[in-house]
Amino acid sequence: MASFKPTQIPDLPKLGEKITEDTLYWKNYKAPVQIKEFGAVSNIDFSPVSPHNFAVTAFTRIHIYGPFSQEPVKTFTRFKDTAYCGRFRSDGQLLVAGCEDSVVRLYDVGGKAALRMYKGHTKAVHVADFTTGRYQILTASDDYTCRLWDIPNAVELTAYQEHTDYHHIRCFLVHLLISGSYDHTLRVFDSRTEKSVMTMDHGQPVESLLLYPSEGLLVSAGGRYVKVWDLLKGGQPLVSLKNHHKTVTCLALNSSGQRLLSASLDRHVKVYNTTNYKVVHNFDYAAAILSLGLAPDDESIVVGMTNSILSIKHRKNLEEPKETSKPRRRPSYRVFMKGKNFVPKQDDYFVSKPARQHLAKYDKQLKRFNVSKALDTALEAWLRRKKPEVTVAVIKELDRRGTLKNALAGRDEEQLSRLLCFVIGNFFDTRFTPVLATTAEIVLDIYQCVIGQSAVIDRHLIHLQKLLEKEIYYQKDLMEILGMLDTMFAFSLLRKELICVLQHYDDLSQL
Repeated sequence: MASFKPTQIPDLPKLGEKITEDTLYWKNYKAPVQIKEFGAVSNIDFSPVSPHNFAVTAFTRIHIYGPFSQEPVKTFTRFKDTAYCGRFRSDGQLLVAGCEDSVVRLYDVGGKAALRMYKGHTKAVHVADFTTGRYQILTASDDYTCRLWDIPNAVELTAYQEHTDYHHIRCFLVHLLISGSYDHTLRVFDSRTEKSVMTMDHGQPVESLLLYPSEGLLVSAGGRYVKVWDLLKGGQPLVSLKNHHKTVTCLALNSSGQRLLSASLDRHVKVYNTTNYKVVHNFDYAAAILSLGLAPDDESIVVGMTNSILSIKHRKNLEEPKETSKPRRRPSYRVFMKGKNFVPKQDDYFVSKPARQHLAKYDKQLKRFNVSKALDTALEAWLRRKKPEVTVAVIKELDRRGTLKNALAGRDEEQLSRLLCFVIGNFFDTRFTPVLATTAEIVLDIYQCVIGQSAVIDRHLIHLQKLLEKEIYYQKDLMEILGMLDTMFAFSLLRKELICVLQHYDDLSQL
């Protein structure tokens, strides 16, 4: 008698996220460390010098955290009202911040009290940062002005007032200052003059600006749009991205400059390839995102949210495998392993002991010809949810044996409902459609006389009918599109052939 052959489970292609180098790179972070701040985290800035501490601005405080600390290593609290935009200077020694009380404060990172206080604005100062020269500060306020200050003398050098709404962002070239405003415009100012030299229209209230290290490309974020501008071509727009569902609040560039990150109120951080500006990865968070910081060499990703939570993700370290000594074996090990390593000679006759065959539960039922119980076993909750290909393989085996109709017949309301749920959930998976279509036809043939006696079964059948009608509608649309594409391709080929023939006749006529 021939031995029983277990059900063959085919190796079907897996559906889901495509694994790329970017996926592996950006997923290589540990579980996030979450820290509760005193208010919404409005700004995050990393120090340019080692050990790359980062300043977190939240409510009336600015906390400075170490690269791996969960407690602040330094705190600045002497603000009368909400603090804004705490930022480091390029040497990491000084920190500047704006405030709701219109005063700009300059701090020594190693001290406590403010070194300088710059007064001149009449409303809240939302932006304060150092210029590339390190000895000047640029501030932007709700009084529609943008002011340039001299650090040592604490005096105002220049004031710009061309925006007609709040402007909260900035970035710098050697002599150029770039600002964005809620009046939808981006303006480039020359620090040696008092007027703007270039204007660009973003089309939405501008929330964030980012300048590439090459200083030739500018990225602006406002509304749901992220736009890239070429400054060397007079502010010509290059790309307009619309991948977020809500307002984009902040931008960041990775250490290599090849990946652009944008964060939004829709709780997502998108990672773009700066070559083609396609999304290569996505991070999900629990609340709307207000600020984003990326450590040098992408060692950490820090995100500040509206619910006062600071989320910190550290990159995993590639630990070298530890050399572990082999466990000491018991004396009985020699008894069980005796003869296992023996190599037979060429003239020896080898007698092998047949290996015991271990069958799955559904195969055991099939071996006993219990086809209905085999199908019930394959429809167990954990199996049909985690491994639907196994359930489909059992149904296919029953159909091959010609016993599928017997297995489907004689089912009560609960068993039939479980089967229909599985069919509806996987019917439009192209890997399973041929098998499940046959199953659905047999079910309708068997139970058509009892339709209308169970509200649960009727609901499943109506749902299946609606899904089929929708799929047929999609297929018709796709066929129409395919016909249009075939016509376009055929016309383009005929046109190319005609051009080639005409060129050939022209060549002959010239001869």
